[in-house]
Amino acid sequence: MRGGIGIFSDLLPGSVADSLGANPPYVNTFQGGLLGTVGGLAVAPGVPESAIDATAAANQNFLTGFGQGELSCASPLAKSGACLPPVSMTVAPGGELTEPYFVQWSIGLEHQVGTTVGLTAQYVGTRAVNQPYFSEVNGYQTVCPGCFAPFPYGAPLDPRFGAVAQLNTGATSDYNGLQLTAEKRLNHGLQGRVNYTWSHCTDEVSNGGFLAFSAGALLFPLPGELARDRGPCDYDIPNNLTAQFVYELPSRHWHGRFLRGMLNGWQVSGTAFWHSGVPFSVMSTPYSANGNGIINGSGPQFATVVPGVPLYEHKPIAGLTPPGTIQWLNPNAFISAVNPSTGACTGGDSVADCQFGTLGRNALRGPQFVWNDFYLTKWFTLSERLRLRIDAQFFNVFNHPNFAVPTNVYAGIPGNPATQTGFGVLSYTTEPPTGLLGVGLGADSSTRMIAVQARLEF
Repeated sequence: MRGGIGIFSDLLPGSVADSLGANPPYVNTFQGGLLGTVGGLAVAPGVPESAIDATAAANQNFLTGFGQGELSCASPLAKSGACLPPVSMTVAPGGELTEPYFVQWSIGLEHQVGTTVGLTAQYVGTRAVNQPYFSEVNGYQTVCPGCFAPFPYGAPLDPRFGAVAQLNTGATSDYNGLQLTAEKRLNHGLQGRVNYTWSHCTDEVSNGGFLAFSAGALLFPLPGELARDRGPCDYDIPNNLTAQFVYELPSRHWHGRFLRGMLNGWQVSGTAFWHSGVPFSVMSTPYSANGNGIINGSGPQFATVVPGVPLYEHKPIAGLTPPGTIQWLNPNAFISAVNPSTGACTGGDSVADCQFGTLGRNALRGPQFVWNDFYLTKWFTLSERLRLRIDAQFFNVFNHPNFAVPTNVYAGIPGNPATQTGFGVLSYTTEPPTGLLGVGLGADSSTRMIAVQARLEF
């Protein structure tokens, strides 16, 4: 039996200094376009109402006015022709950040069975405190007073600035896991190991708050509502099983050199992986009707679950499931706060209807992962010091497809199929842990691959 506890301090990544250093007047960011702060609707430069020309002009005005000590255009004392346009900033509250730290603890039991089998059971816990995260604190919305809380209506909190990304260090994460291991050491040609972990991880932002762990990861909570994003970590895997074995078939004294050469010297081995599906979120479509919406703000805009309707549907739905995909979520179980076909709030633009949905972060899960490899090895003795080894390798031997989470996770409106087409379907496979071509190649190596190789050993 053994156990321990430790407290470990950490440093904020160097990208924090990079983010805070990339501020005006050294780096200036302005947003043009439909919901931008400097105007412009056209994409191309050199055309009327060009968003690119508008941002370039805002940058030039800012540089000129800043060098001359001009005031912000939001100030009543500013000169109308030379004032500073609202510029984006990255800030830290009070100019100070708290370094994160971790508390880790574990207690484990080991038991020997016979002379070759060992069993281990271990509980492991980790708590991380003062994890960094960003929030857009100067956003506002132009839909209606009281809509899409917590964003104010009509104007930002500080009109001197555009988007303000505030770096905070108040996020936390918790992990608790039971880890079981059974290991058989080499005896009579057989050795193997099985690991199983039953665990749960929760946090508000994952992977340190700077780099997204997955394509659909949420890093920016709504301003002042960090607790709303508390949910399973992006990498929360409740059940995880891995196994491996190697068995060398016993050699026999066959009559004849040919029989001994063909029937002796065989080895089989394999690996197996199985784990629960990874979590993901279902979102609402952003508001876009009449040129209104959320300006200079970000944060998760969750959908809402329809009570009493199953969340998952694995049978194709006529008119909704595109050919070549697999239905995973039930489109009628989720409703978007905004109607995708109109860009306005579902039910009308009112305070009651124009609110973010109640579905939490990472509330859904993708399909489970199953992967098996098999290896067959044969040695031919050529001389006392020289052997020929031939390997047959079967990666994903059962050719089992492992799909990633859905890419279209924007809910529609139940009863309106035009807003639900392609929602919640599985369309591509995920990256395997092993493969003939190596790892890190995405889904390119997810199908069954067979390789045969020969080599001389001396």
